[in-house]
Amino acid sequence: MSDAAILKFGGSTFRTHAAYDDLAAGLEARLDREKRPLAVVVSAMQGETEQFRSRLHEVNPHPEDATSAGMLATADLISAHFLATALHRRGRSATVLAGHQVGLITNSSFLWARVIETDPGPLSRTLGEHEVVVVPGGQAVDAQGRPTWLGKNSSDLSAIAVARAVGGGACEIHSDVDGIYTSDPHLVRGARLLPRVSYNMAALMSLYGAKVLHRRAVQLALRHGIEIVCRYNRAPFSRGTTISREGDQMAAIVFNQRSVVLGYADDETADLAHGVFHTAGIDTVRLTDGPRVAVVGGYVDLEAVQRRHGLDPGRPLGVPVAEIRGSKVTTHIAADGEDALHLAQRLHDRLDLPAQDRAPQPHLAGV
Repeated sequence: MSDAAILKFGGSTFRTHAAYDDLAAGLEARLDREKRPLAVVVSAMQGETEQFRSRLHEVNPHPEDATSAGMLATADLISAHFLATALHRRGRSATVLAGHQVGLITNSSFLWARVIETDPGPLSRTLGEHEVVVVPGGQAVDAQGRPTWLGKNSSDLSAIAVARAVGGGACEIHSDVDGIYTSDPHLVRGARLLPRVSYNMAALMSLYGAKVLHRRAVQLALRHGIEIVCRYNRAPFSRGTTISREGDQMAAIVFNQRSVVLGYADDETADLAHGVFHTAGIDTVRLTDGPRVAVVGGYVDLEAVQRRHGLDPGRPLGVPVAEIRGSKVTTHIAADGEDALHLAQRLHDRLDLPAQDRAPQPHLAGV
């Protein structure tokens, strides 16, 4: 088992180029304090992945998935090199392991790839040679060595995969919030920090659109017993939520303004669409109150995915807002993103937060 600390820093960390030196200073202080190597997973600068996507779509409105994967992953690679050179400027030993070097082998679902094999050798050897190994988030290769992408916001998944590869028992996820809240604290007044959350609850909230953590990252951490520590991404990097097998029960309101509920002609078609999205690696929830499927998050050409599988595209019905009370999830549908925000606030205002500990723990097998 490696003694390296595994850290991840999301795109909100890097609002300007000066932020890379700020983070390098924080990492240097940690190196001096703890005297152990760091494996640091980074996301692209804020907004850069979408700029790359937009430029690609100017050339071809419907690019092949393999092309998109190679292009979009470049943004995270640039970010990794920026951090490495900021560390070099401070006289620290740092290197970058890109997707083809890090030892993560995926299937060939290029834009929503799943890790099928992990070779710990490259990371372990490189951590023995450098103080800091910087890994661009979301990058890997398939068995033929072709670039693959683990999906939007998949740096969390990369970080847990790195922790697994080097035998780490914990992974620190740094973002612009210090943990999991009862709703998005940037958008909903009165959202409260949850100090201890179980893997199951964290994955459930992520499935319905919570942006703090990638759902598959939580599931991977659960399988391998890797504790997730959520921290703020700026000094003093304050600790917020710890995710482990033990956690408090809770109520929460979860939404993502990019999510959409699609309506279909009948239950059979909705079931088929849910299966198509699942096979493609896209997070969806099959709603039970009619032939409806909630597709979580944006960044997917939903019409193209459905037509590629011979499906007539579902009709957009609005934005899902999930009211989670223990094991019970009620999905409300708002007309649009702005309405979803107002609905989430109203629902959160009605949460009986002091009584939430009485709610039973959810079990993901039934989701």
